[in-house]
Amino acid sequence: MDSEPPFTTLRIRDMQADDMPREKALSQGIRSLSDAELIAILFGGGLPGMSVIDMARTILRDCDGRIDNLARLSMNELMSKYKGVGPAKAVSLAAAFELGRRNSLQASSRQDPVIRSSRDAASLMQPKLAHLEYEEFWVLMLSRSNRVTYSRCISQGGTAATVVDVKLLLKRAIDCLAEGIILVHNHPSGNDRPSGEDDNLTRRIREGAKILGINVLDHIIIARGSYYSYADEGRL
Repeated sequence: MDSEPPFTTLRIRDMQADDMPREKALSQGIRSLSDAELIAILFGGGLPGMSVIDMARTILRDCDGRIDNLARLSMNELMSKYKGVGPAKAVSLAAAFELGRRNSLQASSRQDPVIRSSRDAASLMQPKLAHLEYEEFWVLMLSRSNRVTYSRCISQGGTAATVVDVKLLLKRAIDCLAEGIILVHNHPSGNDRPSGEDDNLTRRIREGAKILGINVLDHIIIARGSYYSYADEGRL
């Protein structure tokens, strides 16, 4: 059987800028990196005469090029088997695999709630807001199928009001790639009726969101035993 041809060792500083793992990730996205390049970023540095990418390639070759085989190696095995892999590199690689494992578990077990009505949104947020002694303003980010993909607290205030930065709110919605948003805040006084300031803020957010192609689906005010929905009242 023919042996695998040797690869040429190249120091990272001798590479073109676009081929350096970190620069490549920033310019082309993290998914553009090979397995060896991802490992190289975790390791940070190689050995005299061997770049960190070549070190990663050697380890992957010993694992038949399979990430799952690499994930089975213990930190002690990595440190004892590969020159230049000390505690820092071994722990960094183990931490990356553990994060991936936890993400996979959470993704498989989590079911994003679906908002079909104001009652769904109020039920989701009342446990967080109904008994607070100060105001908080939240935004629910929804997908095209009305699943809540993110929820963000935009501001906290006093017993009577909280200041909301509309530009920051809309930036959060863009960052989360929201198709629609639901505004939610509480009234510690127990009165669920909107104030003039609430009406004005709702209008400003709607106008800004419309320019960005984001739908404001509702604005809900949470009180201790009740809630108010702008959508239910025909005010959106």
